[in-house]
Amino acid sequence: MKTFDYIIVGAGTAGCVLANRLSQNPKHRVLLLEAGKKDNYFWINIPVGYLYTINNPRTDWCYKIEPDAGLNNRSIDYARGKVLGGCSSINAMIYMRGQRSDYDHWAQLGNRGWSWDDVLPYFKKSEDYQHGADEFHGSGGELRVEERRVNWEILDAWRDAADSCGIPKIDEFNRGDNFGNAYFQMNQRRGTRVSGAHAFLKPVMSRPNLTVITEAHAQHLLFDKNSDGTRCTGIRVKTPHGVEDFSAEAEVILSAGSIGSVQILQLSGVGQGEFLSDTGIKPIHELPGVGENLQDHLQVRTIYQVHNTVTMNQRVNSLFGLAAMGLEYFLFKTGPLTMPPSQLGAFAKSDSNLPMPDLEWHVQPLSLDRFGEPLHKYNAITPSVCILRPTSRGHIRIKSNRPQDYPAIKLNYLSTEEDRRAAVEGLKFTRRIMASEALARFEPKELKPGPEVIDDESLLKAAGDLGTTIFHPIGTCKMGSDPMAVVDDELKVHGIDGLRVIDASIMPTITSGNTNAPTVMIAEKGAEFVLASHRSE
Repeated sequence: MKTFDYIIVGAGTAGCVLANRLSQNPKHRVLLLEAGKKDNYFWINIPVGYLYTINNPRTDWCYKIEPDAGLNNRSIDYARGKVLGGCSSINAMIYMRGQRSDYDHWAQLGNRGWSWDDVLPYFKKSEDYQHGADEFHGSGGELRVEERRVNWEILDAWRDAADSCGIPKIDEFNRGDNFGNAYFQMNQRRGTRVSGAHAFLKPVMSRPNLTVITEAHAQHLLFDKNSDGTRCTGIRVKTPHGVEDFSAEAEVILSAGSIGSVQILQLSGVGQGEFLSDTGIKPIHELPGVGENLQDHLQVRTIYQVHNTVTMNQRVNSLFGLAAMGLEYFLFKTGPLTMPPSQLGAFAKSDSNLPMPDLEWHVQPLSLDRFGEPLHKYNAITPSVCILRPTSRGHIRIKSNRPQDYPAIKLNYLSTEEDRRAAVEGLKFTRRIMASEALARFEPKELKPGPEVIDDESLLKAAGDLGTTIFHPIGTCKMGSDPMAVVDDELKVHGIDGLRVIDASIMPTITSGNTNAPTVMIAEKGAEFVLASHRSE
């Protein structure tokens, strides 16, 4: 058995931050375990490479969700990063913190130290903002945040259209109130992806007290259970060298994400005891909330054909266009190859009586049936509207006692009246924007769901047909003190010493927007909690 002070399970966004912060003290022996491979795949660094990393088993777990009634019984792909950097090596690179109200709500639920004013310093700590430090932004941190490096006429016009429909133009989304429309800021540096591994792990890989093992698939946690209680003492891992046990003298930290952290806990006997027994797992510690409270942003991808302009479709379907894009990128690191899946965003209310936005648009200057398939031959855009504050809840549950078997991922999209109403109103709002005078010269033609889909019932069915994940699963090891909480507000697992969960799964409710930046913040705070607990050691 090999002994360390801290063992971090999962080298995604949170794991990379933790590895950096916990190994700063040369006395701390830190082990970082990653089930995936090294992040040396060519397409990771090129922003548009997400087209080749998602649904690619080299970099993606390639999960699928259970057939979902809200999606008209469809099962959809559910990408999760399986590589150093985790999802930050394959995601949209969008830097989005969420809103003040998200974190103030966490604090109102009883989670001390998690209000907007509490968490803002941690966002700023890790940030290297292109425009320099100010009241809301940091400079000199590891995580670079930059503006887009390509422009599209149709997106500028869409901003005008949204503005004319009551969604005003704003400079950015990261100041606590997202209402409005703006171009997304991204985790890039001069046109290349800045993943968690690139920002936080690579610069410290040479530290002698930090050990990183890839292709290390967690089997289960190790416990010491006696009259004083239960303590996590290490983890059993399958590596290329065989099955190995690693011991943690201080703490084991699960940072494997909203799916992976749950699977490891359940395989280790931590969760709902009756369910675990039925699955062939000996219950070690009863925590019924493990795997519950799953939340995600469902996006409904509408498609509009446009004319009198150029979109990504035309560029990609031309040999000259492809050559020009490649040349521009390799000479200047600008142009369409720097483009994330979405460049333009907007936040608005589906009902004026709501206290905050419940809709978000990700607008793409391209169209395709699904990621991994060719772009359409005609010019088109995809204004995807997402349910920003879902009330639907799902769960993650292992299907067997074998670590190699994928768990069941059940989202229960559109299972509440609030979410169904938001989906229908989002489609109607999208139509109002697309019918604006600002877009008239482009002669937009609705292809999906199609102008024949008119009444609310038909629109809801279309939402189920067109709806898909935006890859923001959270909440399955939620923070709190209620009976379904898994960790406390210092991210310690309830009832087990020496074990924390530090990743997006601890969010009690989903943030307003993309979840990578909040995960960095969670890891920054989590690292401080860990270090404070062992400062005298």
